[in-house]
Amino acid sequence: MYEKFYGLSELPFELTANPKFLYLSAGQREALSTLEYGLFSAKALTLLVGEAGTGKTTLLQAALESPRCRDVRCVYLNNPTLRADDFVRLLAHKFGLSAEVGESKALLLAQLEILLRERRAGGIITALVVDEAQSLSFEILEEIRFLANIETPSVKLLPVVLSGQPELAPRLEETNLRQLKQRIALRAVLQPFELAETAWYISHRIATAGGSPGRMLTLEAVNFIHEASGGIARTISVICDNALVTGMALERHLIDRATVVEVCRELQLGPEKHRAMATPQSPVRSIGPVAGGPSPAKFPKPADSTTADHSRPMATALPARMGRTITE
Repeated sequence: MYEKFYGLSELPFELTANPKFLYLSAGQREALSTLEYGLFSAKALTLLVGEAGTGKTTLLQAALESPRCRDVRCVYLNNPTLRADDFVRLLAHKFGLSAEVGESKALLLAQLEILLRERRAGGIITALVVDEAQSLSFEILEEIRFLANIETPSVKLLPVVLSGQPELAPRLEETNLRQLKQRIALRAVLQPFELAETAWYISHRIATAGGSPGRMLTLEAVNFIHEASGGIARTISVICDNALVTGMALERHLIDRATVVEVCRELQLGPEKHRAMATPQSPVRSIGPVAGGPSPAKFPKPADSTTADHSRPMATALPARMGRTITE
């Protein structure tokens, strides 16, 4: 839509779980390593928790596409409203078993164990990944516990990953779910971005799409995007995408704070929604180093707030590559 106007090869802020655009903060890098380890070492149950929009699904896909998980085949479920009988039928379908198997839980478990043993003998690990797990019923969580019990004397045959919003953690503290909780071998928690991480995230996505971040957003725009989004990756992308559309409509190649403020007003987003939980942070002046990434980018000193130049580019010395992708 606006690619040609800004000199981009593709849209940088699409809301799809595309590992190509994955920016790894320190916390996400740790969570990714945990997910990879849980999958390729076939841990019984790995838990991934994070607010909506923090990148859980993207991180899961990145883990599954990583070299460490090249021998992992995944069955992915993201419908938390299924009844127990529908869950059994869906599993039978996803694993390529007959419809007859889907009508009997006992038959499903028996046939599934045979399949999993055959795959493991061939060097293939089969994993079950369940997204939106905070909304699963007790009955479905119990079915997942039974699945996590499929094993040989030496290995788990079906490692399970439960991914969900923060409400999932207290649910697993309930007395009737204690047996499931005891099977959790690994936990990973995704936090919203800090201010500098928001700047790296925006820059990485623009650079990946072939753009020049320092010529597209001002520092003041980036600071306000962070405040309005609360550091939630999905919300950052929504704001940036709308800001770029607005900039094209106004024939402005450089997005300033005023444009972002207007976009957030239309989206009914604002800093006041996040101030109660946020830790006060200074405006971005430089981006700290990312592990294995480029040297920090130095930003110009901000002008006095009463005379701030809101057309000041995001960073004249901003590296073309910000952060690292999973394939590096």
